[in-house]
Amino acid sequence: MKNRLRLALQKKGRLSEESLTLLQRCGLKFRIKPNTLLTHVDNFPIDLLFVRDDDIPTLVFDGLCDGGIVGENVLFEAALANPEKSFKTTAALGSCTCRLSLAVPESFDYQGPGSLDGKRIATSYPYLLNRYLQEQQICAESLILSGSIEVAPRMGMVMRFVIWFLVGKR
Repeated sequence: MKNRLRLALQKKGRLSEESLTLLQRCGLKFRIKPNTLLTHVDNFPIDLLFVRDDDIPTLVFDGLCDGGIVGENVLFEAALANPEKSFKTTAALGSCTCRLSLAVPESFDYQGPGSLDGKRIATSYPYLLNRYLQEQQICAESLILSGSIEVAPRMGMVMRFVIWFLVGKR
């Protein structure tokens, strides 16, 4: 039986820094060595695990961690991919906001969402994209790429792509 709370945190990136600052402002005392994957909080029975952001929902969904701090884009994509899993958002940090955006080549005659019907769209968020396409009653094929999806149209793989843009602080 474990007697320590396990929290999954993003190991690098903007949300990583903000999460650590938040935990320190809450009174948690810990030291982080470079490239560490696990650290123990000195003044509370808490372990901090530093992982890829995409892994945080799975670690929480499967009970390997008691909680985590992750961007809503990652959380919502994981929730749509795993509808049988349940989760509770304790609090939205509200430190920044993102939006799902569509980028198309300048030569593409975009006349609204209907312009996507029958097209191939590259994305790192296939479940969020497919939900949007269903809501818009659009039949399109999604090509799942993990990163650098901006190159897909240039290579002729797709005509457009969807990406999350960090809009800024709220």
